[in-house]
Amino acid sequence: MNGIPEGPVHPEPPETHAATRALTERHPEAQARGTEHRAEPHVGHRAEPRVEHQAERRTEPHVERLSAELRDYRAAFRVAQLAMAVVDQDGVVIAANDSFGVLLGTAPEALREQAAADLVDLASDGRTWHAYREVLRGRRSRFRCTRRLKHADGRSLWAEVTVAPVPDSRRVLLSIADISDRRELQARLRHLQMHDPVTRLPNRALFFERLSAALEASAQDALDACDARDAERTDGTERPERPGRPGPGETISSSYESYGYGRTGRIGLCYLDLDGFKAVNDTLGHRVGDRLLAAVAARLTECADSDGYTRSGGHLVARLGGDEFAILVEDSTGTEQLADLARSVLCALQQPFDLGGQRLSVSASIGVVERSGCGTTATALMQDADTTLYWAKADGKARWTLFDPERNAHRMTRQALSSTLRPAVERGEFALEYQPLVDLTDGAVRGVEALVRWNHPQFGQLAPNRFIGIAEEDGSIVELGRWVLRTACRQARQWQKDHPRERPLFVSVNVAVRQVWDSDLVADVAGILAETGLAPHLLQLELTESAVMGSAGRPLQALQALSDMGVRIAIDDFGTGYSNLAYLSRLPVSVLKLDGSFVRGFQDEEHANPADELIVEALVQLAHRLGLTVTAECVETSGQASRLRRIGCDTGQGWLYSRAVTPDRIAELIGTEPLPV
Repeated sequence: MNGIPEGPVHPEPPETHAATRALTERHPEAQARGTEHRAEPHVGHRAEPRVEHQAERRTEPHVERLSAELRDYRAAFRVAQLAMAVVDQDGVVIAANDSFGVLLGTAPEALREQAAADLVDLASDGRTWHAYREVLRGRRSRFRCTRRLKHADGRSLWAEVTVAPVPDSRRVLLSIADISDRRELQARLRHLQMHDPVTRLPNRALFFERLSAALEASAQDALDACDARDAERTDGTERPERPGRPGPGETISSSYESYGYGRTGRIGLCYLDLDGFKAVNDTLGHRVGDRLLAAVAARLTECADSDGYTRSGGHLVARLGGDEFAILVEDSTGTEQLADLARSVLCALQQPFDLGGQRLSVSASIGVVERSGCGTTATALMQDADTTLYWAKADGKARWTLFDPERNAHRMTRQALSSTLRPAVERGEFALEYQPLVDLTDGAVRGVEALVRWNHPQFGQLAPNRFIGIAEEDGSIVELGRWVLRTACRQARQWQKDHPRERPLFVSVNVAVRQVWDSDLVADVAGILAETGLAPHLLQLELTESAVMGSAGRPLQALQALSDMGVRIAIDDFGTGYSNLAYLSRLPVSVLKLDGSFVRGFQDEEHANPADELIVEALVQLAHRLGLTVTAECVETSGQASRLRRIGCDTGQGWLYSRAVTPDRIAELIGTEPLPV
């Protein structure tokens, strides 16, 4: 191999320095000894001629030895396997060995009097050129870089260039080692390290490397653009046009911020996950699964290639792991481009795959993110892409979803609530308000529904719809529900003690189905009733229709045990769920609470819909035939109350009577005049 020494290249052996010193300078010792004994002899001193003759005889062998050394150094320099050249302080080659000529494909004599920087490409970038000049001026001890050189036959080679000063001289030694084979091996190893062996696509490491580089380039472009605009505003002069940048007076597109021709400074990402891929692996085996992944990768690459090219080349398609893929779009032109790309990917993947006689069909869910690269980090971009992919799957799979900042803000709030929900019960951040349940016949308050509020230190007072769903998901509803039940029963008993001569109010408490499954609800209720002294018939538990209908096993047994205890069971939001009327007769239910959507149909008294009234009337009659009472929710006008009373509804609840209020306000209603009905 041309230009590659057998042993280590660095540091250079001292013989090399001696050879170059012999080539360029007269040996200082020989120069000194050549003048040491040339003083004029004293007059009358008879032995002086013999002394001079003896000195000359002593000098001749020394000079011969130095001459021999000089010849050896010159020969070693000439035949050395390492390409070398001696360069003067102006950067001009004054001597080059045979290996240097072989490396570049030219005679060594032809390299003399040429600029070394041109021969080994040291002036192609400012940083390298500056370091090289510092060595020539004696301000730097050594400089090393890797350059790509051109051989005379046209092929390229990689070389490691070292520039070091020659001791006791103003010249420098330039040495060049051919590292093409090493670079090729490194490139192969890097390719294996940065690519997925199954699909041959870039892997997660290369994807993030490319993504980080793209974001850094966008940030630098934005900074350069700002600097250019500031400079123009400062002196009012036109700057010379830079390659790839708009000249003075050019219009920048209003649809996106442009940093030059074909450059937008934006970044786009399609993050996709195959739907049902695990089933393919589990049923057909990993070999078929790997072949399917490779086929998917080929189709993704086709979609990316057909979408166009940017200054960085084509879009990067990568496999991030498992059945997750990503398509990175640098210098995107807006969300429409990413949306078109996502649609083309879904269309391509919908076509069946033929894998060795097996015909498979898969779909994908895609999260799409597109934004300005300036101010964006790779971590934030991937978090948003992962969130958007989750939305696509939650929305039904086999679709693409665009990142929505408002939806993400809601998600972040939800996450913040979830992380602080459990400790909030211990910190006493929850409170109960109560909404009256009014008898539609006489306007008397018969009971109240307990509604929990969260006095969050950051978000203020939160209604149940903001956190009950979270509590049901993470299981904290069990502890929260137990606290609500105990607090409500204690308050109902307190009202009873404070107004012993009045008819006691019953309290209605909402119960989640997870409380029935994850806790011993019957034991909790029995213990709380015994603790507070509240009679069982003054407690009503509300469960949603979807939770009650179809109940079997433990939930049904718990409801039956509570009913046998004397606790009333109510179905909340009746009419919006399964509405299994045949099953209704077999449940231990005491009350039906009609969903507010039925009552809202009574809003317009002048243009009332007869069908709404017929449906409500049929439900009320059915409930009465089954021995159940009916409560109408969301009663807001006297007209609605009047029609509900005419139909035969038993109790009403809504803003017509009162909003949810504190316990003190409920105490004021006990024993007072009936509310208007």
